[in-house]
Amino acid sequence: MSPRVQTWQLRAQFAAALSRLYAAEVPLYSTIVEVSAEVNGKLGVTERVTTERHGAIRVGSPRELADVADLFAAFGMFPVGFYDLRDADSPVPVVSTAFRPIDSDELEHNPFRVFTSMLATSDQRFFTPALRDRIERFLAGRQLFDPALIAEARRVASDGGTDRESADLFVARAVDAFALSREPIDRAWYDELSRVSAVAADIAGVRTTHINHLTPRVLDIDELYRRMSQRGVAMIDAIQGPPRCDSPDVLLRQTSFRALAEPRRFRDDDGAVSDGTLRVRFGEVESRGVALTPEGRRRYDQAMASNDPAEVWHEHFPTTHEAMAASGLAYYRGGDPSKPVVYEDFLPASAAGIFRSNLDSDTESDDTVDGSHYSLNWMAGQIGHHIHDPYELYEKAASQ
Repeated sequence: MSPRVQTWQLRAQFAAALSRLYAAEVPLYSTIVEVSAEVNGKLGVTERVTTERHGAIRVGSPRELADVADLFAAFGMFPVGFYDLRDADSPVPVVSTAFRPIDSDELEHNPFRVFTSMLATSDQRFFTPALRDRIERFLAGRQLFDPALIAEARRVASDGGTDRESADLFVARAVDAFALSREPIDRAWYDELSRVSAVAADIAGVRTTHINHLTPRVLDIDELYRRMSQRGVAMIDAIQGPPRCDSPDVLLRQTSFRALAEPRRFRDDDGAVSDGTLRVRFGEVESRGVALTPEGRRRYDQAMASNDPAEVWHEHFPTTHEAMAASGLAYYRGGDPSKPVVYEDFLPASAAGIFRSNLDSDTESDDTVDGSHYSLNWMAGQIGHHIHDPYELYEKAASQ
C-alpha cells in the first residue's frame, strides 16, 4: 500500500502544480517569481516565504462556489472572511471569500490561499433583470467541475488525506479544472457582458474558469517594483494598500504587471471562428505585514481615508512593534513583539484597485438601490460551509 499523503502535503502539491500550469500559460509570471526570489535572497527568508502563493479565481453562481468550497476543503483550505467589491472606489460586481488554512501549523506547512469571487447577478445596479436571467441561464448550462472530482474531494476531506497514487491523480484532475480553455468564445455574448463589466465577461462570457493570477510573496515590494520596471515590464501605476513608512509593515501591499493580451479564439454569429486577444490575467505580487486588531484596523481605515495616507500615518501608528503591541494595535504570539502574527487575508479596496488598474474600461452601474441579499451569512448558507472570522483566527494564533 502506498504511503499516506496528508492534507498539507496535498495542498503543497496542488499549489506547486498550479504554479507550473500558470507559468506555462503566462510566461511573464516566471519573471515575477524570479525577481521576487532575487529580492528575498538579499533579505534572508524562511522556506515558507519562498514557497508562498495566493491564487485568484472567479465563478458565476452559488452552485459553482459551493463546488469550489468542497474542492478546496480536500486541501485543508476553508473560507475566511467576506469581501464585497461592489462598493469600492473602483466597483467590481462580485462578492468574494478567501479559501486558506486556518491553523497556525497548517499555515506554517503551506499557506496557499485562493481569493475566490462570485458574480453578483442579483445586483440591479449592474445587471438588468433581463440580463440577469440570461446570465443565470448560461451559468446553469455549464459545469465547471466534474461531479466525480467534487465527490472525490469530499471523500479526501472526510478522510484527512489519501494514498499517494490517488493523491497524484486527484491533484492532476483538480489542476486541470483551472487550465485556460481553448474553446472558442461567443464574441457577441462576451462583448455584451464586457460593456457592463470586463470581470463579468471573464466570469460569465466563457464556459470554464481559470486562474486569474497567482501571487508570490516578497519582503520588499518597492524594490521588486523598481526591478520589474528596470526590466521593461509594464507595471500598474501604484502599489495598493498601506503606504511605505518608517514603521512596522501592516496588513497587505500588492502590485502587479499589467494584464497581457493573451491569444483566444472567438466564434461569430455566423459560426466562423477567428483568432483574437483578451486582457484579463495579470501577474500580481504581495508583501505581508502584521495582522491588525479591530482597533488597529479602525486606525488603518482612518489613515487610508486621508488624501495623503503617508503624511498622516504616524498620527495613527507608532514606529515600533513594541509600541504596536503595547497599544493593542496588532497581534503578536504570546504578546511578544518579536513574534508578529502574519496577516493572512485580503483588503477589498486593494483587490478592487488591482482589478480596475488592469482593465481597459470602468464597470458601469446605475443609481438603482441595491436590493440584493449578499452577506457573509447568505454565502455560508449557499456553500454549506462555515465562513471563519479572521479576527477570531488571529486571536487564537496570538494566544499560542
